Amino acid sequence: MTNNGGAVNPFETAQRQVDICAKYLNLDAGMTEILKHPKRELTVNFPVRMDDGSYRVFTGYRVQYNMARGPTKGGIRYHPQVSLDEVRALAAWMTWKCAVVSLPYGGAKGGVICNPKAMSKGELERMTRRFASEIVPIIGPEIDVPAPDVYTDSQTMAWIMDTYSMQKGYSVPGVVTGKPLSIGGSEGRGEATGRGCMTL
Repeated sequence: MTNNGGAVNPFETAQRQVDICAKYLNLDAGMTEILKHPKRELTVNFPVRMDDGSYRVFTGYRVQYNMARGPTKGGIRYHPQVSLDEVRALAAWMTWKCAVVSLPYGGAKGGVICNPKAMSKGELERMTRRFASEIVPIIGPEIDVPAPDVYTDSQTMAWIMDTYSMQKGYSVPGVVTGKPLSIGGSEGRGEATGRGCMTL
């Protein structure tokens, strides 16, 4: 499926995949329709002070696709081309990945439209903490657990965990995965995605 500019729309692709699989699985029309739409999506626009003293407004997304199997789980990416449809599609695919290996999680995904390569560490920290504060109401160990993705890493997750914990008033290491070992991260997490691709 393409949009008017000729680019493939990832969410339309994901929805078409649901239709194809539904036929093989003999799913009824109602269940198929449910599986083609995310449960919840949040778009936030938030200001961040840049190093030169100016302010820039960033747009971020968090999509929780399906919670039928448990809390949602999925990464947060920082990229200039992040779009809501991309995040929707990635959240859908995360849902299917968890389901096919019987993990007790649903799928989610998040992203912020930005160019992290052109930002200082201080700017990235302020942006991450502000984004985290915007999505605090819909994340948590029993609700939705973010993780690293494109151009985010263990430091990004540490900032999110710290911001979330400060708002809760106590340390909540379970709010994210992919955090540094020193604050409860798991050994091998940084290499896990690459190792999985190599194994396949």
